[in-house]
Amino acid sequence: MNVHLQNTRARVRLVSFLTAGVLVLAGFAIQGRMQANRYRRLLDKTYEYAFAQLTTSVSGLDAALQKGVYATSPTLLSSLCTDAFSQALSAQTALGSLPYGNVELEQTAAFLAKTGDYAMALSRCAGQGLSGEQRETLRALSGQASSLSQTLHALETDLYAGTVSLEDLDEAQSRLSRATEDGAPNTAGSSFQEIEHEFPELPTLIYDGPFSDHIADRSPRMLEGAEAVSRDEARARAAAFFGLSPALFTPESDGAGRIPTWSFSAAVDGGTLWVEVTKQGGQVLEVLSDRPLGPAVLSRERAVSRARDFLSRNGYPDLTETYFIDQGNALTINFAPEENGVLCYPDLIKVTVALDSGSIIGLEAGNYLMNHQQRQPAAPAVSLSNAQTMVTDGLRVLSHRLAIIPTFGENEVLCHEFKCENDDGQHYILYVNGQTGAQERILILLEDENGTLVL
Repeated sequence: MNVHLQNTRARVRLVSFLTAGVLVLAGFAIQGRMQANRYRRLLDKTYEYAFAQLTTSVSGLDAALQKGVYATSPTLLSSLCTDAFSQALSAQTALGSLPYGNVELEQTAAFLAKTGDYAMALSRCAGQGLSGEQRETLRALSGQASSLSQTLHALETDLYAGTVSLEDLDEAQSRLSRATEDGAPNTAGSSFQEIEHEFPELPTLIYDGPFSDHIADRSPRMLEGAEAVSRDEARARAAAFFGLSPALFTPESDGAGRIPTWSFSAAVDGGTLWVEVTKQGGQVLEVLSDRPLGPAVLSRERAVSRARDFLSRNGYPDLTETYFIDQGNALTINFAPEENGVLCYPDLIKVTVALDSGSIIGLEAGNYLMNHQQRQPAAPAVSLSNAQTMVTDGLRVLSHRLAIIPTFGENEVLCHEFKCENDDGQHYILYVNGQTGAQERILILLEDENGTLVL
């Protein structure tokens, strides 16, 4: 009887213990759900704030563009265009904070980026006034900003009324994944569907900036008139570039980007060498190797010489090294061609040399292929002495040379290049326009034992 009582008490204690454990676990689960709900509410508030910021910024962009259409004062026009750029940038930031912004709102994101950049380009030339075509472009962009602003305000009203709600990241990703699998439009089911579907076509933007429509349509100057090459011909070009057998190179992909290419890989020196060759002209566009690198034994001077010799053997003569980045066991050197004593920065080409053996493990020739041409730079209209008066007080000129630099679009400008130093030893590069005598650009040089970065 005592044994039975003891067993009964033991079972009661066990049940009590298990019950207490279940209650504790249930408490943890409840706390977890409460914590998750708090995070969800915080996330919702974050998205709501981002959407409100997007609405406000687009409204500000609309106002700045509208005023810019009628501005005649260069100072006021420059201020309005700068404000339009700032509003567009703020709207892009807000759009990027939404869980699906730049994925579903592709046209909206493109509108904000292009409009902001166009406004900034206009602010740089505001002193010349606006042409009739530029005013009409501003008017068209203003109309689109106004339409977008109205749609956003209407959606904001629905959000506050509870008619629609913003998704969180998991919901958006899940829906986008289902839409992709079904082949349906990515905007299906989104509160933003109306915005993207009703977004009007952007006007053609022709200006000196990276989003100008004429730049997207431009073909590489180095490849103009060149014949197309087959995959086998491209493989032979890739092999000859390194003095290797074509049999080592395996076809990988058929690139259809801005510069269509044939891609190949080869097992070389204990690693894989990837080479891209342009379909038109059969020029090597890019090289990358992932082979393990040993300790550095080559000096920088020797590495630069190796890189220059390699380029010369492959049809890139008369190149001058500009800046470099030392990664410990590899050195990346920037080269630019020099014509009649003028350095041509638009044609920059990058070469990476392994410092253990001197082999070439990287090359980027996109800028060279896009921009290189036979130039005959004329003497600048502005003399050296007059150009030097544009060097700011507090800077000492260390060196000078003539250089062609790219503008923010596809154009080029001949400049006096002054390398300068301030009292703290900080180095700067000042470019003075060789035709107008105005400061064209100022760069900050961040220099250390590993190389130079340009800001």
